[in-house]
Amino acid sequence: MATMQSWRKAYGAIKDHTTVGLANLNSDFKELDVAIVKATNHVECPPKERHLRKIFAATSIARPRADVAYCIHALARRLAKTRNWTVALKTLIVIHRLLREGDPTFREELLNFSQRARILQLSNFKDDSSPIAWDCSAWVRTYALFLEERLECFRILKYDVEAERLSRPGQGSEKGHSRTRELDTEELLEQLPALQQLLYRLIGCRPEGAAISNYVVQYALALVLKESFKIYCAINDGIINLVDKFFEMPRHEAIKACEIYRRAGQQAGSLSDFYEICRGLELARNFQFPNLREPPQSFIATMEEYIREAPRVVPVSREPLEFPERLLLTYKPEAVPEPIEDETPPVEEPNPMPSNGEVTPVASVMSPPPKAETAEIGDLLGLNETNPDASAIEESNALALAIVPTDGAASTTGSGFQDKGFDPTGWELALVTTPSNSGPSAVESQLVGSSSLSSGIDFLVLGLVDSIS
Repeated sequence: MATMQSWRKAYGAIKDHTTVGLANLNSDFKELDVAIVKATNHVECPPKERHLRKIFAATSIARPRADVAYCIHALARRLAKTRNWTVALKTLIVIHRLLREGDPTFREELLNFSQRARILQLSNFKDDSSPIAWDCSAWVRTYALFLEERLECFRILKYDVEAERLSRPGQGSEKGHSRTRELDTEELLEQLPALQQLLYRLIGCRPEGAAISNYVVQYALALVLKESFKIYCAINDGIINLVDKFFEMPRHEAIKACEIYRRAGQQAGSLSDFYEICRGLELARNFQFPNLREPPQSFIATMEEYIREAPRVVPVSREPLEFPERLLLTYKPEAVPEPIEDETPPVEEPNPMPSNGEVTPVASVMSPPPKAETAEIGDLLGLNETNPDASAIEESNALALAIVPTDGAASTTGSGFQDKGFDPTGWELALVTTPSNSGPSAVESQLVGSSSLSSGIDFLVLGLVDSIS
């Protein structure tokens, strides 16, 4: 067994040496690649500070964002290719140290990179080379989940809880409070669940088996313990703010607040057990663990009683409702207006009467310039003139058209008037209406009648023309 472990260490050292040589030959970022390889080598010890300082300098704000992105890409590649728990754990420690102590640009770039590629997704990581490696692999997976949740919490809160400085409400107050003490209801109900989920992942970083006594695991666990204090402080201040605002919440917000309050009591007990385990470790010599007090569980009954009687919506003041009320007025039925005698629009009202007594209508100002009257030009065709002989012409036309047919035979006279035997239907209609068995004598009589009719009409027309002229 000892021979196998020695062989694995020698093999890891050879791989690290080879990787460093390749980085010196092929990489454009030689110093950064060498620092990453040496900080995350196969030796079971924490990353050395001189290598971490080079990585911090490569991800500082003075460097271009491309250098920061390349550093994240190199760490992700190192984490994805390895199957050794030591290399994976030391890579996670470097990322954790950069999140805590590095420039904010690294955190922002890592958040953007994690949305494209799950750099911290190590749920399938496993090192079964030895029983110690198996236990340490399990802790590596829980540690990666904590760091992933830390990024998600930063995305929701828009600030880092660990980097936050506690504000003091007054000069005489020695104890400060976190930002959650001053949040409104909406932000409070959004940020408290994120903080509680982060605390849940932190409590899950409880080492088991052979991982408890491993020095590298304890080094990473110390970083987790340092963050637990501010996370719990932020949750505790948020619960105090939540209780102050609870009895002003509507029912749906009160239900969420009650669940947050209940979970806070459960997590306080779990965090106390986690601290008891860590107190027995060597790393706990320099830590001062706080005394945790669970929220009173009797208050949950009061919260549930309020939920049963809570309003569905929040009663709001009069001022915010003025605009909706104006909108509602458009849906009311319009009242029928009473008839008004004078409904002349104000635009069409006449101007005051001038001193000379003449009234100038307003419409004359608005109307276009008047067109020229046709009477001034005159009627060139004489269509509008009145002819005194029009009545005589109409009577003559009536006499000309008053042709009354008789039963006698058709005959013509020298005066041009039609005979009594004239058939007004004409010979054309007679050809159609005459039976097909009629003889040629009937046709001749119709032709004779038509000729006499034509001569009579011509005579009347000549008489009318002479009378008009």
